[in-house]
Amino acid sequence: MQVDHHPLALEFPEFKDKIHALKLQDAHFAKLFGEYDEADKAINRAENGVEHLADTALENLKKLRINLKDQLFQLLQNTAQA
Repeated sequence: MQVDHHPLALEFPEFKDKIHALKLQDAHFAKLFGEYDEADKAINRAENGVEHLADTALENLKKLRINLKDQLFQLLQNTAQA
Protein backbone atom coordinates (compact mmCIF):
# COMPACT_ATOMS: atom_id res chain seq x y z
CA MET A 1 0.00 0.00 0.00
CA GLN A 2 1.38 3.39 -1.02
CA VAL A 3 1.54 5.89 1.84
CA ASP A 4 1.31 9.57 0.91
CA HIS A 5 3.60 12.18 2.32
CA HIS A 6 2.37 15.32 4.05
CA PRO A 7 3.68 18.47 2.37
CA LEU A 8 3.01 21.52 4.49
CA ALA A 9 0.93 23.23 1.78
CA LEU A 10 -1.49 20.29 1.82
CA GLU A 11 -1.55 20.17 5.61
CA PHE A 12 -2.43 23.89 5.78
CA PRO A 13 -4.02 24.82 2.43
CA GLU A 14 -5.36 28.07 3.89
CA PHE A 15 -1.73 29.21 4.38
CA LYS A 16 -0.37 28.12 0.98
CA ASP A 17 0.56 31.65 -0.15
CA LYS A 18 1.91 32.56 3.29
CA ILE A 19 4.10 29.42 3.33
CA HIS A 20 5.61 30.38 -0.02
CA ALA A 21 6.21 33.98 1.10
CA LEU A 22 7.78 32.99 4.42
CA LYS A 23 10.12 30.47 2.77
CA LEU A 24 11.51 33.39 0.77
CA GLN A 25 11.46 36.09 3.47
CA ASP A 26 12.13 34.37 6.80
CA ALA A 27 15.34 32.36 7.23
CA HIS A 28 14.11 30.67 10.42
CA PHE A 29 10.85 29.59 8.77
CA ALA A 30 12.78 28.36 5.71
CA LYS A 31 15.11 26.31 7.94
CA LEU A 32 12.22 24.70 9.83
CA PHE A 33 10.38 24.11 6.56
CA GLY A 34 13.43 22.33 5.12
CA GLU A 35 13.75 20.14 8.20
CA TYR A 36 10.03 19.32 8.07
CA ASP A 37 10.25 18.44 4.38
CA GLU A 38 13.31 16.20 4.92
CA ALA A 39 11.65 14.38 7.83
CA ASP A 40 8.41 13.95 5.89
CA LYS A 41 10.22 12.50 2.87
CA ALA A 42 12.28 10.14 5.06
CA ILE A 43 9.10 8.90 6.77
CA ASN A 44 7.45 8.42 3.41
CA ARG A 45 10.40 6.41 2.06
CA ALA A 46 10.42 4.19 5.16
CA GLU A 47 6.67 3.61 5.17
CA ASN A 48 6.69 2.73 1.47
CA GLY A 49 9.56 0.27 1.88
CA VAL A 50 12.08 2.27 -0.16
CA GLU A 51 14.40 2.53 2.85
CA HIS A 52 14.51 0.52 6.03
CA LEU A 53 14.32 2.26 9.39
CA ALA A 54 14.11 0.66 12.79
CA ASP A 55 10.76 1.21 14.50
CA THR A 56 12.36 3.53 17.06
CA ALA A 57 14.00 5.64 14.36
CA LEU A 58 10.73 5.92 12.47
CA GLU A 59 8.86 6.93 15.63
CA ASN A 60 11.51 9.56 16.40
CA LEU A 61 11.19 10.96 12.88
CA LYS A 62 7.42 11.14 13.24
CA LYS A 63 7.77 12.98 16.56
CA LEU A 64 10.22 15.39 14.95
CA ARG A 65 7.82 16.02 12.06
CA ILE A 66 4.96 16.74 14.48
CA ASN A 67 7.13 19.12 16.50
CA LEU A 68 8.28 20.96 13.37
CA LYS A 69 4.72 21.11 12.07
CA ASP A 70 3.57 22.68 15.35
CA GLN A 71 6.36 25.27 15.21
CA LEU A 72 5.63 26.10 11.58
CA PHE A 73 1.90 26.40 12.27
CA GLN A 74 2.60 28.77 15.16
CA LEU A 75 4.75 30.96 12.90
CA LEU A 76 2.05 30.92 10.22
CA GLN A 77 -0.61 31.94 12.72
CA ASN A 78 1.57 34.69 14.17
CA THR A 79 2.30 36.22 10.76
CA ALA A 80 -1.33 35.90 9.67
CA GLN A 81 -2.38 38.00 12.68
CA ALA A 82 0.25 40.66 12.08
